[in-house]
Amino acid sequence: MSPALILIDLQLAIDDVSWGQRNNLDAESNVCRLLQRWRSEQWPIFHIRHDSREPGSLYRPGQPLHAFKPETGPLPGETVLGKTTCSAFLSTDLADRVRGLPMVVAGVITNNSVESTVRSAGDLGFAVILAHDASFTFARRDWFGVERTADEVHAMSLSNLDGEYCRVLSTSEILCDVETYSPSSPSRP
Repeated sequence: MSPALILIDLQLAIDDVSWGQRNNLDAESNVCRLLQRWRSEQWPIFHIRHDSREPGSLYRPGQPLHAFKPETGPLPGETVLGKTTCSAFLSTDLADRVRGLPMVVAGVITNNSVESTVRSAGDLGFAVILAHDASFTFARRDWFGVERTADEVHAMSLSNLDGEYCRVLSTSEILCDVETYSPSSPSRP
């Protein structure tokens, strides 16, 4: 069974300086490594594009920053799904398209659309692997006003997901193990 690669919101908007300091500066090159393998095997690839409805959003359709990042963008024939929610499953037909397939997820923002998509996939019963080094996020202030680094925010999000909703692995681990691809289904209490 061919695993599906789900790439979340890898658009030019994510490079805007207004986001602040990010982590995983090699995330895009790791996404490219995944894409190279999926393309060579002709496995299913889904590029998820955020189509914000917010007037001031950098992800609003019709703006130059809405476009995919060139290095990780789709090739002709690869599936592009536009979403209007955080989860790629709520405002698209992604669930129908990947039914029965294990999946690998990567992209941005780890604690937003990536986490939301992985949680939805786990809730729907999909077997998911999250590529931690092919995803990234930004520093932010927590609820109590403590400034958290991008690495801290990323690590907490990964911790929230690993085990119950997905397996968290590195790109190298995924590429090494993909021949015998068998992510365990999310465990439920």
